[in-house]
Amino acid sequence: MKLETLPPSLPTATRGKRWRAPLIGLVVLALAGGGWTVVQSRAKPAAADDAKKTPKQEVFELSGGDVAAVEARALALRLPLSGSLQPLSQATVKAKVSGQIEATTAQEGTAVAAGQLLLRLDTAELRARLSQQQAALDEAQAKLSLASKNEVNNQALLKQNYISQNAYDSTHNSVELARAGVKAASAQVELARIALADAAIRAPIGGIVSKRHVQAGEKVAPDMAVYTIVDLSELVLEAQVPAAEIPRIKIGQEVQFKVDGFQGRDFVGKVARVNPTTEAGSRAMLVYIAVANADGALRGGMFAKGAITTARSAVMPLLPLQALREEQGRQVVYKVEHGKIVAQAVKLGLRNEDEGYAEVLDGLAPGASVIVSKLDGVKPGSQVKLPAAPAAPAKDQAAMLARKD
Repeated sequence: MKLETLPPSLPTATRGKRWRAPLIGLVVLALAGGGWTVVQSRAKPAAADDAKKTPKQEVFELSGGDVAAVEARALALRLPLSGSLQPLSQATVKAKVSGQIEATTAQEGTAVAAGQLLLRLDTAELRARLSQQQAALDEAQAKLSLASKNEVNNQALLKQNYISQNAYDSTHNSVELARAGVKAASAQVELARIALADAAIRAPIGGIVSKRHVQAGEKVAPDMAVYTIVDLSELVLEAQVPAAEIPRIKIGQEVQFKVDGFQGRDFVGKVARVNPTTEAGSRAMLVYIAVANADGALRGGMFAKGAITTARSAVMPLLPLQALREEQGRQVVYKVEHGKIVAQAVKLGLRNEDEGYAEVLDGLAPGASVIVSKLDGVKPGSQVKLPAAPAAPAKDQAAMLARKD
């Protein structure tokens, strides 16, 4: 039998095949990783170039003073004025008869009613004068009685032709004269009675005593001032208004004003009348404003400062005049809509330059947010962020939660 043996190099070749396969795999992986790295390194500059070509749009964050909300309310035009308050009704009480003052019953600052006794005069002389006139009346009545009897007798004699017609006419004339004397005496008695009643001086109107001109013990003469009374239930504000502004003023217009010493209170009145002529030395006219003063807080002579409401619009959207812009010959505002600026054309009506608002007839609705500041870079199409609304107070939050429950 022939023995054959394998070549000695065969096991070595088999081992070489086993380690070559992993080595080839590692080489393939290395090449693949290098290729991916090269691809990524080339892609990054390309992405950076694309980012440079399309820059990110800037968002402007607005503050509370940059934006305002359009509100709906009435707009009023006002004309400033100032002047002094005067009582509508006041009276200077004067003596009607002469006499010595026995007593006064009211002092300055005292409230009095119409018909209340203010001053009383000594009436001794006045009572004596009344007695004298009464006596004269009695005498005149006696003369009339005698003349009437003579007339009756002479009339009987005339019928019997014992006296002439002339004699009877003379008797009748005496009767007429006696009757006239009675009337005159009666008038004198009435005057004496009025004089006696005038010794008690009473308030012609209700109000407050502003001045007492006499004292007890003094003697007064007819037409002499003794008291001054003012009625503060209604006052008149007398204000000078330039003649050029008078066409804006109408009877019944409302006036709001303040008075020194009443800083926290607003007073109201209405235009009652307008003086037809200008004041001497000026181009102004007096406007008289009726002011109700039921509580008596206002006094005569106080200085008032306020304004007349010359026009008032209906409830409409009001635009702050700061938000108004001129673009291409039209009036526009920058409105914030969905986080972007939109140029919105508007049509305006009544304007109040003092308050800084105008009535919007078309273009804006109540609640719209408009830009009121001139911000660099902010233009139509810009993205903006509105300021956060202020947090509600704890009480308001509790009330809202209670309503939800």
